[in-house]
Amino acid sequence: MIIRLVLTRVAGILLEASLVVLQSGVPSPCKSHSHDTLLQAAVEAGQEAGALLLRYAETGFRIEYKNPINLVTDADRAAEQCVVDHLRSRFPDHQFLAEEQGRYEDGSSPYRWIIDPLDGTTNFAHSYPAYCVSIGLEYDGRCILGVVFDPSRNELFTAIEHHGAYVNDRPLHVSETKTLDSSLLVTGFAYDIRETKRNNLDHFAKFALKAQGLRRTGSAALDLCYVAAGRFDGFWEVRLNPWDMAAGSVIAREAGGRLTDFSGKDLSIYGQELVASNGRIHEAMLAVLNQAPSQT
Repeated sequence: MIIRLVLTRVAGILLEASLVVLQSGVPSPCKSHSHDTLLQAAVEAGQEAGALLLRYAETGFRIEYKNPINLVTDADRAAEQCVVDHLRSRFPDHQFLAEEQGRYEDGSSPYRWIIDPLDGTTNFAHSYPAYCVSIGLEYDGRCILGVVFDPSRNELFTAIEHHGAYVNDRPLHVSETKTLDSSLLVTGFAYDIRETKRNNLDHFAKFALKAQGLRRTGSAALDLCYVAAGRFDGFWEVRLNPWDMAAGSVIAREAGGRLTDFSGKDLSIYGQELVASNGRIHEAMLAVLNQAPSQT
C-alpha cells in the first residue's frame, strides 16, 4: 500500500512535501492521529512558545537558581505551559513529560509529548541568541516526531519517523565529512560540572587534539539539528535528560545521522550518553570516547 501525504502549510512554512511511504509490515505509530495533524499541532505550539520567548527577551524576565550554575526563568515556565496547554487542547488523552514540571497528569494514550520549553536557558538569560523550543513525541516508548523552533533565527526543524527531516521548506541531510581531523564537532557540559568527575572535560581535551574544531553552543537540541543540517559533523554529551534528546534525535536520524550511546548501542533518550554523527566519523568518535581517562 502507498500512502501519499499532500502539501501542508503552517504559518506560511512548508512542512510536508508529497511523501511516499511503502508498507513495510511495521505498524503505523499514528493509528489515531494522522502525521500532519500531530506535526501541525507541534509546530503551532513551538512557534507560539517561541514568540512568547522573544517577548520575554524584549520586556524582561525573572531568574531563579536551581544550583550555582543551573538557572530557570519565568520565561521557561510560561513557554512550557504554553506548549502543554496547546497540545492538551488538541490531544487531551496524551501524556506529557516536560523539563520544568516533570510528568503532567498521565493520560491513557500511548503518545507522550516530551518538551523542553527553553533549551539554552543560560544563553537566553545572557541575551545570547542560541536557544530553542524542543518538542518530541513518543509512541509506545519510541520517538517518532520532532519539532525544534529557533525563534531568534526563525528556523523550524521538523521530522517524522520514515518521512525525512526539514528546516523550514528545505530537506536536511548530514554532512559528507569522512575523517575526524576534518570534522567540526560540538559538545556540552552538564550543570553539575563542578561536582562530578564525569564532566566531559577529559573527552573535550582529547577531541580538541583530533578534530578540526570544537564548539559548545549550550543547546543540545540545536546541536542535534545542526548535525542533521550538516553544520556540525558530530556531537557528543553526557548526563543528558530525555527532553534534551527527544526531538533532536528524530531530526538527526531522519537526516541520515547515526545516534548511539558511548558503547555504540542504539540511543535511548532515557540513558545519559549521546553520540550523534554523520555516520562516517562515528566509529572514530567512539574510539576517542572509550580511551582511558588522561592522568593528571
